[in-house]
Amino acid sequence: MADTLSKLAKPAGATKQKVRLGRGVGSGLGKTAGRGQKGQYARTRGFKPHFEGGQTPLQRRLPKRGFRNPFPTKTAEVNVGDLDGFAAGSSVDVNALQGHGLVRGRFDRVKILGNGEITKAVTVSAHAFSKSAAEKIQKAGGKVVLLGHGAESPAGSV
Repeated sequence: MADTLSKLAKPAGATKQKVRLGRGVGSGLGKTAGRGQKGQYARTRGFKPHFEGGQTPLQRRLPKRGFRNPFPTKTAEVNVGDLDGFAAGSSVDVNALQGHGLVRGRFDRVKILGNGEITKAVTVSAHAFSKSAAEKIQKAGGKVVLLGHGAESPAGSV
């Protein structure tokens, strides 16, 4: 095997020599090196990307629309029905939700939505709750804890 690898070579005619431009009149590509006389194509600089020959470029012809937030907050959403998988009386926080695979990937905050039903009394800590989700959790005997930027505060005004 090693003997074969050391003797590898390209087949005859596989590589051609590069054409050398601007090497005298006798070469056929001397003086202007095949670029013709003057003009845009003869210059060394070439074109700017997206240059459209002097016509107003597409990105300037189209109207500006909307706004794109450079620092968006990614919110992970969990439905109330999914919380029924936790044991009664347990504390459900962001780490518990990740452990059960209900939230994955990168996110900045967690919001509990009101889709589904919950039958067990659990203490749920999240950054936001929909009104229906908070009502369903409290109706089942659970507690809603709203996580703020600094300290945790009970969600009385949800």
